Amino acid sequence: MTSTLLRRGALLTAAGTLAIGLSACGADDTTDSTAAAGTSGSVSSPADASGTMPTTGAPFGAGCSAVPADGEGSFAGMTDDPVATAAGNNPALSTLVAAVGAAGLGDSLNSASDITVLAPANAAFEAVPADALDALLADRAQLTAVLTHHVLDGRLAPEDLAGTHTTLNGDQVTVQGSGEDFTVAADGTVLGQMDAAVVCGNVQTANATVYIIDQVLAPAAG
Repeated sequence: MTSTLLRRGALLTAAGTLAIGLSACGADDTTDSTAAAGTSGSVSSPADASGTMPTTGAPFGAGCSAVPADGEGSFAGMTDDPVATAAGNNPALSTLVAAVGAAGLGDSLNSASDITVLAPANAAFEAVPADALDALLADRAQLTAVLTHHVLDGRLAPEDLAGTHTTLNGDQVTVQGSGEDFTVAADGTVLGQMDAAVVCGNVQTANATVYIIDQVLAPAAG
Protein backbone atom coordinates (compact mmCIF):
# COMPACT_ATOMS: atom_id res chain seq x y z
CA MET A 1 0.00 0.00 0.00
CA THR A 2 2.88 2.27 0.62
CA SER A 3 4.86 3.63 -2.33
CA THR A 4 7.57 5.92 -3.55
CA LEU A 5 5.20 8.73 -2.72
CA LEU A 6 6.61 9.29 0.76
CA ARG A 7 8.61 12.32 -0.27
CA ARG A 8 6.82 15.67 -0.30
CA GLY A 9 8.26 16.84 -3.60
CA ALA A 10 7.26 13.67 -5.39
CA LEU A 11 3.79 13.79 -3.90
CA LEU A 12 3.18 17.37 -4.93
CA THR A 13 4.36 16.53 -8.41
CA ALA A 14 2.09 13.54 -8.32
CA ALA A 15 -0.83 14.81 -6.35
CA GLY A 16 -2.34 16.63 -9.16
CA THR A 17 -4.49 14.28 -11.06
CA LEU A 18 -7.58 14.00 -8.99
CA ALA A 19 -9.57 17.14 -9.55
CA ILE A 20 -9.06 17.84 -13.27
CA GLY A 21 -11.27 15.86 -15.57
CA LEU A 22 -13.17 14.30 -12.68
CA SER A 23 -16.71 15.49 -13.12
CA ALA A 24 -19.30 15.57 -10.36
CA CYS A 25 -20.54 12.06 -9.77
CA GLY A 26 -24.20 11.20 -9.77
CA ALA A 27 -25.73 8.57 -7.57
CA ASP A 28 -25.86 5.90 -10.29
CA ASP A 29 -22.65 6.21 -12.35
CA THR A 30 -20.41 7.04 -9.39
CA THR A 31 -21.58 4.10 -7.36
CA ASP A 32 -21.16 1.79 -10.34
CA SER A 33 -17.62 2.94 -11.13
CA THR A 34 -16.56 2.78 -7.51
CA ALA A 35 -17.88 -0.74 -7.09
CA ALA A 36 -16.26 -1.90 -10.34
CA ALA A 37 -12.86 -0.46 -9.48
CA GLY A 38 -13.01 -1.51 -5.86
CA THR A 39 -12.55 -5.21 -6.50
CA SER A 40 -8.76 -4.86 -6.66
CA GLY A 41 -8.28 -2.80 -3.50
CA SER A 42 -5.94 -4.31 -0.93
CA VAL A 43 -6.78 -2.41 2.25
CA SER A 44 -7.52 -4.58 5.27
CA SER A 45 -10.27 -3.75 7.72
CA PRO A 46 -9.18 -1.85 10.82
CA ALA A 47 -9.83 -2.81 14.40
CA ASP A 48 -13.27 -2.05 15.74
CA ALA A 49 -12.95 0.92 18.11
CA SER A 50 -16.56 1.26 19.17
CA GLY A 51 -18.53 -1.54 17.56
CA THR A 52 -21.62 0.64 17.16
CA MET A 53 -22.77 3.62 15.18
CA PRO A 54 -22.82 6.84 17.23
CA THR A 55 -26.37 7.73 18.22
CA THR A 56 -25.86 11.30 19.40
CA GLY A 57 -24.57 14.49 17.81
CA ALA A 58 -25.47 16.05 14.49
CA PRO A 59 -23.16 16.98 11.62
CA PHE A 60 -21.51 20.35 12.12
CA GLY A 61 -19.61 22.97 10.13
CA ALA A 62 -20.12 25.59 7.44
CA GLY A 63 -19.30 23.07 4.70
CA CYS A 64 -22.35 20.99 5.56
CA SER A 65 -24.40 23.35 3.41
CA ALA A 66 -22.93 21.62 0.33
CA VAL A 67 -24.53 18.30 1.33
CA PRO A 68 -27.95 17.64 -0.27
CA ALA A 69 -30.94 18.24 1.99
CA ASP A 70 -32.64 15.02 0.99
CA GLY A 71 -32.16 11.84 -1.01
CA GLU A 72 -29.45 9.19 -0.79
CA GLY A 73 -26.70 11.86 -0.67
CA SER A 74 -28.22 13.64 2.33
CA PHE A 75 -27.05 13.11 5.89
CA ALA A 76 -30.02 10.84 6.57
CA GLY A 77 -29.60 8.98 3.29
CA MET A 78 -25.91 8.27 3.88
CA THR A 79 -26.46 6.48 7.18
CA ASP A 80 -27.66 3.20 5.68
CA ASP A 81 -24.93 2.82 3.03
CA PRO A 82 -21.25 1.89 3.49
CA VAL A 83 -18.86 4.79 3.12
CA ALA A 84 -17.77 4.54 -0.53
CA THR A 85 -21.34 4.04 -1.70
CA ALA A 86 -22.63 6.83 0.55
CA ALA A 87 -19.99 9.25 -0.70
CA GLY A 88 -20.84 8.29 -4.27
CA ASN A 89 -24.33 9.67 -3.72
CA ASN A 90 -22.98 12.98 -2.40
CA PRO A 91 -21.94 15.58 -5.02
CA ALA A 92 -19.81 17.38 -2.42
CA LEU A 93 -17.41 14.39 -2.54
CA SER A 94 -17.49 13.56 -6.26
CA THR A 95 -13.77 14.06 -6.88
CA LEU A 96 -12.81 11.89 -3.92
CA VAL A 97 -15.18 9.17 -5.12
CA ALA A 98 -13.63 9.22 -8.61
CA ALA A 99 -10.18 8.88 -7.04
CA VAL A 100 -11.32 5.96 -4.87
CA GLY A 101 -12.63 4.27 -8.00
CA ALA A 102 -9.36 4.84 -9.86
CA ALA A 103 -7.42 3.30 -6.98
CA GLY A 104 -9.76 0.30 -6.76
CA LEU A 105 -10.51 0.93 -3.09
CA GLY A 106 -14.31 1.02 -3.17
CA ASP A 107 -14.95 -2.54 -2.02
CA SER A 108 -12.25 -2.39 0.64
CA LEU A 109 -13.65 0.79 2.16
CA ASN A 110 -17.22 -0.48 1.97
CA SER A 111 -16.32 -3.72 3.76
CA ALA A 112 -14.12 -2.15 6.46
CA SER A 113 -15.50 -2.27 9.99
CA ASP A 114 -15.79 1.02 11.88
CA ILE A 115 -13.41 3.53 10.33
CA THR A 116 -13.06 7.29 10.25
CA VAL A 117 -12.54 9.06 6.93
CA LEU A 118 -11.01 12.51 6.58
CA ALA A 119 -12.65 13.21 3.23
CA PRO A 120 -11.24 16.04 1.08
CA ALA A 121 -14.01 18.13 -0.46
CA ASN A 122 -13.96 18.80 -4.19
CA ALA A 123 -12.32 22.19 -3.63
CA ALA A 124 -9.44 20.52 -1.79
CA PHE A 125 -8.47 18.61 -4.92
CA GLU A 126 -9.05 21.61 -7.14
CA ALA A 127 -6.45 23.55 -5.14
CA VAL A 128 -3.72 21.10 -6.16
CA PRO A 129 -1.94 21.96 -9.45
CA ALA A 130 -3.62 20.27 -12.40
CA ASP A 131 -0.52 18.54 -13.73
CA ALA A 132 0.13 17.04 -10.31
CA LEU A 133 -3.43 15.70 -10.07
CA ASP A 134 -3.13 14.12 -13.50
CA ALA A 135 0.11 12.41 -12.50
CA LEU A 136 -1.39 11.01 -9.31
CA LEU A 137 -4.33 9.34 -11.02
CA ALA A 138 -1.90 7.67 -13.38
CA ASP A 139 0.11 6.16 -10.52
CA ARG A 140 -2.12 3.72 -8.69
CA ALA A 141 0.38 2.95 -5.92
CA GLN A 142 0.84 6.62 -5.07
CA LEU A 143 -2.88 7.27 -5.30
CA THR A 144 -3.59 4.38 -2.92
CA ALA A 145 -1.06 5.71 -0.40
CA VAL A 146 -2.60 9.19 -0.50
CA LEU A 147 -6.17 7.98 -0.13
CA THR A 148 -5.54 5.41 2.60
CA HIS A 149 -3.65 8.09 4.55
CA HIS A 150 -7.06 9.76 4.98
CA VAL A 151 -8.64 6.67 6.59
CA LEU A 152 -8.21 6.27 10.35
CA ASP A 153 -8.44 3.17 12.49
CA GLY A 154 -11.64 3.19 14.54
CA ARG A 155 -14.88 5.13 14.38
CA LEU A 156 -14.10 8.45 16.07
CA ALA A 157 -16.74 10.70 17.59
CA PRO A 158 -15.91 14.44 17.75
CA GLU A 159 -14.78 14.14 21.35
CA ASP A 160 -12.26 11.47 20.30
CA LEU A 161 -11.00 13.07 17.08
CA ALA A 162 -8.17 15.18 18.53
CA GLY A 163 -4.98 13.18 18.88
CA THR A 164 -2.62 11.02 16.84
CA HIS A 165 -4.28 8.20 14.92
CA THR A 166 -3.04 5.27 12.84
CA THR A 167 -4.06 5.32 9.18
CA LEU A 168 -4.71 2.51 6.71
CA ASN A 169 -1.52 3.62 4.98
CA GLY A 170 0.41 2.42 8.04
CA ASP A 171 1.46 5.88 9.17
CA GLN A 172 -0.17 8.46 11.44
CA VAL A 173 -2.26 11.63 11.30
CA THR A 174 -2.40 14.13 14.16
CA VAL A 175 -5.63 16.10 14.56
CA GLN A 176 -5.74 19.17 16.79
CA GLY A 177 -8.74 20.98 18.24
CA SER A 178 -11.96 20.37 20.14
CA GLY A 179 -15.68 20.95 19.96
CA GLU A 180 -16.41 21.72 16.31
CA ASP A 181 -12.97 23.16 15.42
CA PHE A 182 -10.44 20.60 14.19
CA THR A 183 -7.32 20.95 12.04
CA VAL A 184 -4.34 19.02 10.68
CA ALA A 185 -1.10 21.04 10.61
CA ALA A 186 0.04 22.53 7.30
CA ASP A 187 3.09 20.28 7.13
CA GLY A 188 0.71 17.32 6.93
CA THR A 189 -0.95 18.58 3.73
CA VAL A 190 0.02 18.27 0.08
CA LEU A 191 0.31 22.02 -0.44
CA GLY A 192 1.98 22.68 2.91
CA GLN A 193 0.71 26.25 3.08
CA MET A 194 -1.99 26.27 5.75
CA ASP A 195 -3.67 23.96 8.20
CA ALA A 196 -6.34 21.62 6.85
CA ALA A 197 -9.67 22.26 8.59
CA VAL A 198 -12.76 20.14 9.12
CA VAL A 199 -15.54 21.95 7.26
CA CYS A 200 -18.30 19.41 7.89
CA GLY A 201 -17.88 16.90 10.67
CA ASN A 202 -19.58 13.93 12.31
CA VAL A 203 -21.23 12.67 9.11
CA GLN A 204 -22.42 9.09 9.58
CA THR A 205 -22.46 6.20 7.12
CA ALA A 206 -23.21 2.55 7.81
CA ASN A 207 -19.56 1.74 8.60
CA ALA A 208 -17.76 5.07 8.99
CA THR A 209 -17.76 8.49 10.57
CA VAL A 210 -16.75 11.11 7.99
CA TYR A 211 -15.10 14.49 8.52
CA ILE A 212 -15.01 16.54 5.33
CA ILE A 213 -11.79 18.60 5.13
CA ASP A 214 -10.65 21.49 2.95
CA GLN A 215 -7.22 20.16 1.89
CA VAL A 216 -5.64 16.95 0.65
CA LEU A 217 -3.35 15.36 3.25
CA ALA A 218 0.14 14.05 2.50
CA PRO A 219 1.51 10.74 3.79
CA ALA A 220 4.43 11.16 6.12
CA ALA A 221 7.88 11.25 4.55
CA GLY A 222 10.49 8.82 5.73
